[in-house]
Amino acid sequence: MNAVSIQAIPLPDGAITLYRDVFKAGHDRLFQALYTETSWQQQMITLYGRAVASPRLSAWYGDPGAIYSYSGLRLEPLPWTPVLLEIRQVVTDLAETPFNSVLLNLYRDGQDSMGWHSDAEPELGRHPVIASVSLGAVRRFVLRHKKRKEPHLALELESGSVLVMGGALQHHWRHALPKTRQAVGPRINLTFRLIQRLEQNST
Repeated sequence: MNAVSIQAIPLPDGAITLYRDVFKAGHDRLFQALYTETSWQQQMITLYGRAVASPRLSAWYGDPGAIYSYSGLRLEPLPWTPVLLEIRQVVTDLAETPFNSVLLNLYRDGQDSMGWHSDAEPELGRHPVIASVSLGAVRRFVLRHKKRKEPHLALELESGSVLVMGGALQHHWRHALPKTRQAVGPRINLTFRLIQRLEQNST
């Protein structure tokens, strides 16, 4: 691993740490491998009771039985690829969490986005640890508290960085990746998760 810059960001009701330059030496190789090898799909998600096309491409990988449900989707994991296992080993050591699944999102340009949400699904447990890996174009990641009138927190996530969210953050904060009018290239984001209860006899 490269020399890593660590920024612990103080927040009420949660914990967040940004590790820069984790994959500095190999981020281009990792991006190209994931861009070409991942089974990308544009999912139909449910927003406010209406089925809409997701404004990004995505894929779900993990251990057998690591079922994940959100926005009306029920995702069966695809088997780990060598490059995903390589990245998982690094973020597992960094976050000290035995991740068994990962959600990949491909933001093709500045018009692809992620709306306000929390990763607080029941299968993630009470205080989930989420390790978010950024590869490709730099995008703006924002957080806001659900109840407090705290100012929004905005982070520019660079290629090769890892953002680890933990504690009660997912229960008290929402986060998003807004659209931008700037001309930006594609970005791949990997959010590693620990599904607490694996389902049996999953295909």
